[in-house]
Amino acid sequence: MALVPYEEGAGWGARQLHSPSATFHFASRTIRLRQDWRRLGVAAVVWDAAVVLCAYLEIGNIDLRDRSVIELGAGTGLLGIVATLLGKGFFVCLFRAVYYCSAHVTITDRAAALEFLESNVQANLPAELRPRAVVKELTWGKDLDNFTPGAFDFVLGADIVYLEETFAELLQTLEHLCSEKTVILLSCRIRYERDHKFLKMLRGCFSVYEVHYDSSKDVHIYKAQRGSRKDDF
Repeated sequence: MALVPYEEGAGWGARQLHSPSATFHFASRTIRLRQDWRRLGVAAVVWDAAVVLCAYLEIGNIDLRDRSVIELGAGTGLLGIVATLLGKGFFVCLFRAVYYCSAHVTITDRAAALEFLESNVQANLPAELRPRAVVKELTWGKDLDNFTPGAFDFVLGADIVYLEETFAELLQTLEHLCSEKTVILLSCRIRYERDHKFLKMLRGCFSVYEVHYDSSKDVHIYKAQRGSRKDDF
């Protein structure tokens, strides 16, 4: 079902993918993730696009506190974990009631990856933030009735644009999840002509802008919104 860009023994990149774990430092925390290439393939390793988007969220002055965030195709969970950590909120007193303003992050993937994904999320979030991150099944184009239309402030995706046969379902899913105010952030390598095809499809429904390019990893980040406004975050 998935593109496998490395083969066994193909050098440093392959060794990283086949490693049983990967370690990162974001949001003033060390994040240690299990990887399981042999059992789950591309869904169970960390790709550069996720790392680049995590760094962009951390340094890009994007305030996730008190926002509703969903990640598509979460895999190991790195991006959703970082979004939850960065969205750590604060207490607000209003009419003698106290509210905790923190991001609510929904971290999604297909059913086969959920147990693995959940284990990484639970292992890397402090106890007070675990209720703010929900791992949930989402097969693009098929589980949309389980998600309120237009309910999210941010939709995140890292390296989810690579299988042409999923493009129509991915676009359908984005349309369902987004309101006029929703910001989509997609991080990806442009590997093939079909990747340009998806960007063209996306531009048919959203205004799309490239907001960052990491030349060291050859990763692009695109922002998309409904309508023609080029809003700030």
